[in-house]
Amino acid sequence: MIRRIPLFMAMTAALCALPAPVLAQATSLVIRVPVTGVVELGLAPFIERSLEEAAANGAAAVILDMDTPGGRVDAAERISDALTDSPVPVYTLVNRRAYSAGALIALSTDRIYMRPGSVIGAATPVDGSGTKASEKIVSAMRSQMRALAEESDLDPDVAAAMVDEDIEIEGVTEVGKLLTLTTEEAVDIGYALETDDMAALLEELGIAEATVTTAEANWAERVVRFFSNPVVAPFLLSLGFLGILTEVKSPTFGVAGLAGVLALSLFFGSHLIIGLAGLEDLIIFAVGLGLIGVEVLLIPGFGIFGLLGGIGVMAGLYLSMLGGLPTSPDFTRAGLVLSTTVVLIVVSAWVVIRTLPGASRLARSGILLTDSTDRESGYESAVSRDDLVGVVGKAISDLRPAGTALFGDERIDVVSESEWITEGMPVKVVSAEGYRHVVRAMDQSELTEGTSTEA
Repeated sequence: MIRRIPLFMAMTAALCALPAPVLAQATSLVIRVPVTGVVELGLAPFIERSLEEAAANGAAAVILDMDTPGGRVDAAERISDALTDSPVPVYTLVNRRAYSAGALIALSTDRIYMRPGSVIGAATPVDGSGTKASEKIVSAMRSQMRALAEESDLDPDVAAAMVDEDIEIEGVTEVGKLLTLTTEEAVDIGYALETDDMAALLEELGIAEATVTTAEANWAERVVRFFSNPVVAPFLLSLGFLGILTEVKSPTFGVAGLAGVLALSLFFGSHLIIGLAGLEDLIIFAVGLGLIGVEVLLIPGFGIFGLLGGIGVMAGLYLSMLGGLPTSPDFTRAGLVLSTTVVLIVVSAWVVIRTLPGASRLARSGILLTDSTDRESGYESAVSRDDLVGVVGKAISDLRPAGTALFGDERIDVVSESEWITEGMPVKVVSAEGYRHVVRAMDQSELTEGTSTEA
C-alpha cells in the first residue's frame, strides 16, 4: 500500500515544534516512572499504582523514562489502558529505545519526547525465534497502534507501518521494510519532539522547578514478580504437590498440607495479580484436584476420574502461565515450567523415599521406626505391671488360653501358662510383660499354705 504524507501531518509537525503548553505552576510534583528492560506483566501493576499515586498527590505530570526492547503484547495493552485513563498528563521520554511494546506504550501517552540518537518503532509481534507472530496477533497490534495514533491526532498509517511491513508511506518507508523512526525522522513527521534530557523536558513543559520523584516498586510488587518468575514457579508447584501428596497419606491435616496449600496459593495468587492467570484457569485446576480426590478417597484403583483429574490439573497450570495474547515463547516457557515441575517432584519423591527411613534423628524423635529395636528401646503397648507378679486371683472366665481374671477389685486380661483353666479356679500371676499377663492354676495345697487372694 502506497500513500503520501497528508497535509495534516505537516501541520501537526509544525504545531509540535511550538513550545509545549505550560502546566499550572501551583503543581510542583512530577513522577518519573522508569520503563526499562523487557516489558512483562509484572510491570503493569507497578505503572498502574504509580499513576494512581500521581493522581492522589496532585502531580503535575508523569514522565515515562523509556529504554526497552519491547516485550509482551498483553502487558503493553494493559499499561496502555491505564495510561489513556489517567487523569494526570503522561509524557514519554524515549531515552534511547522504544521498540515493539514500548512503541505502543509511548503512543498511549499525551506526547512523545525523544533524546538525540533514540529510535522508536519495529512493533511487529514475533516469537522466540524472531519469526513473525500469527496474523491474529499482528492484526490486533496493528489496529491498537492505529487507534492510539488517531486519538493523538497523528497519522495512523505511520503507526500501522511500525507493525506491518506491507504498508508503504512515500518519503517515510518502503514495502517490505518495517518502520523504525529515529529522533529526527519522528520529529519531521510530527510523531515526537526532541529534547536533550529530563531537565530540558521539564523546562519545555514549564515545570522546571518541580520536584521530581522516581517511582519504585514496593515490596508487594517485588514479591509478586519474584513468585511469578519462570525460574521460581517450578519450585512452588513442586512443593505444593509434594505437600498435598504427603497430606493424603497422613491421618490429619498438618505441616505438609499447610506448606502445599501455601505454595500453590503463592503460585496462583502471583499469576492472578499480574494477569497471567484467570479465574477460569483456577477453576479448571480446582476441578482437576477434586476429581483426583474422588479417585483417591472414594474409588479404588486408577480410572477415568484420576485421568480426567490429572488432565485438569495440568491444563489449569499450563493455561495460568500463558496470559491473554500468548506467543510461541509463552507456550514454550509454560511447557518448560511444567516439565521442570514434574522432574522436581519425581526426584524429590525418590530422595524422600530413599533417605527418610534411615534418618536417625527422625527415628530417635519417634516420627519414624527403624527396621529393628532392642528390648530397652522397643515399642511398649502398655505399662509393665510388675506389681502383679505373684499375686493370686480368680478366673472369671474360661482361660483357653486367654481370658479374664479378678485380682481384688481389678479385672485383668490374662493368658494361661499352658493348661485350660475353667471359670472360678484360683490363678497366680507368674509374669507380666507389657499387656501380656501370664497365669497358672493353683491347687489346694498352695492355697492352704496361706497365699493371699488379694491384690
